[in-house]
Parts: sequence; structure tokens; C-alpha cells
Amino acid sequence: MSTTSFGEQAIAALENQVDATEQIPRRRVKRKTWQTVIWFVVLLAITAIVLYPLVWLFLSTFKPNSEFGSNPGLIPNNPTLDNYVKVSEGIAGVPMWRFFLNSFIIAAGSVIGVVLSSALAAYAFARIQFKGLGILFAAMIGTLLLPFHVLIIPQYILFNNLGLVDTFIPLLLPKFLATEAFFVFLLVQFIRQMPRDMDEAARIDGAGHVRIFWSIILPLIKPALITCSIFAFIWAWNDFLGPLLYLTSPENYPLPIALRLYNDQTSSSDYGATATASFIALLPVLAFFLVFQRFLVDGVATQGLKG
Repeated sequence: MSTTSFGEQAIAALENQVDATEQIPRRRVKRKTWQTVIWFVVLLAITAIVLYPLVWLFLSTFKPNSEFGSNPGLIPNNPTLDNYVKVSEGIAGVPMWRFFLNSFIIAAGSVIGVVLSSALAAYAFARIQFKGLGILFAAMIGTLLLPFHVLIIPQYILFNNLGLVDTFIPLLLPKFLATEAFFVFLLVQFIRQMPRDMDEAARIDGAGHVRIFWSIILPLIKPALITCSIFAFIWAWNDFLGPLLYLTSPENYPLPIALRLYNDQTSSSDYGATATASFIALLPVLAFFLVFQRFLVDGVATQGLKG
């Protein structure tokens, strides 16, 4: 038998097998109509519950201050833009853009400090063997059990003696010292999942810890760094207690403290301006999350991967 005839027979057999496969009826899984309707209603209800506070806040920005006690519904009776005008003018002699700038400085500085310091500390815990490693790592994890309120008094006394009260330094300096144990622990677990073969190969080529960290580890933990950045930004942007303790001048207030100025217990409160300022303050956090949400999903998904 020639090679050509053998090839023709093989092709013919393959075609017959394909035809036989196509003749086998495929079983289609049909979902009943009532099941689809139930799932749709349930998902719609969950979506409405989640989005209701945001919709209420947005529509409340158009309510006059007098309707907040008399109109509990979503739709304002007399829509107005006066709340946006009041918020744009600022409060306590400080324009609104100043509060936004202060919040952005604190949030951006916190992100930079958390990412840099936590990544360096995590690399040391995950890749460098030294005496007392287990004790130091356990002590770091133990700081998660300490509430922030326990550290308020000694920290305030320290920064007050240094003359740093009413500045952003008490809010930013701890971020650059790897004091956020949650982020350090997250990055340590991420780095430990990576194989050490890359490190050993780099050491053979003459690379030290700095080169290995910068050229190998740092690019590979990008999803985890983005995850830390998102949480650090949101926590710093919404922080109220820290700025309340260390900042005393209105021109240094971030947005959470500025919102308090619209509700003074000794005088009438402007609920319309409060709702408007709250909604505007929410937009940067929402935009930041929407831009980096896919990196957050990648960071969570890759936690289950082993190198």
C-alpha cells in the first residue's frame, strides 16, 4: 500500500468519524421560564437595595433644607441647585477645593507610603532569613489586635512634643514606616507563593536583594500592590478620627472634617449642603475604585495560584 493511499484512507476515516459525531443529537439544557424570572427578580431586588442609599443621597442634593424633615420621599417637591452653590462657595472662609486638595494630599501620600514600606517589609519577611524572624512576624501580626484608640494618647504626645500638630506629618509619617500590618501580611502571603528559583537564578547572575526586589518581585506583585493602593486610598480619604485629632486649622481640614462644619450643634444645621458635600466627596472614591477594580479582582484571583 502506498503512502498516498494510506493518507487518503486516514482522511476518509476521520471524515466518517466527524459525520458520525455530528449525527449524535446534542442535549440542550433548557432553563425554565419561571426560574429565569425568579433569578431576575432576586438580582433586581438586591441591586435596588445596594443602590438605594446612593440614589437617595443624589436626589437629596436637590432638596431644600426645609424638606429634610417634611419630605421623607426620594423625589424633592421643589428641586433646587442652591445646595451646589453653597458647597462651591465653601465654609468657614475656606473654599471647597481646598478641602479636596487636603484630602487628596493625605490619600495620595498614604498610598505611596503604604505601598513602598509594606512591600519592603513584606520582602524582608518572605525572602530574607534572619534571627528572630518568627518573633518579629508574630509581633507584627499581633499589632492587628491593638485598636487604634490604644495608640492615640502616646502618638499624640509624641507628635505634640515634636511640634508637628496641625500638620499632615502625623497622618503620613506612620504610613512610610510599615505600621499597617494588614498590608504587610497581605504582601507577605503573596510573595511566599512565588517560587524561589527566580531569586536563585538572579543571585547566580550577581543580583543582590535590591535588584531582586526591584526587578523580579515588585513587577510580579503588581496586583497585590494595586489592591493595597485601593484600600489605602479609601481608608485615608474617609478617615475622620486622625484629622480630627491632629488638625486644628480649617485650611488644613480634609473633606470628612469639613462635612462636620455644616452641622453645628449650637446653631441650625444645613442638611442640604451636607448631603451635597457628601455626594461630591463620594465621587473621587467611586471613580478610583471603578478605574482599578479589575486590578483588585486580579489580586484576589491570583491569591489561589501557586508558582
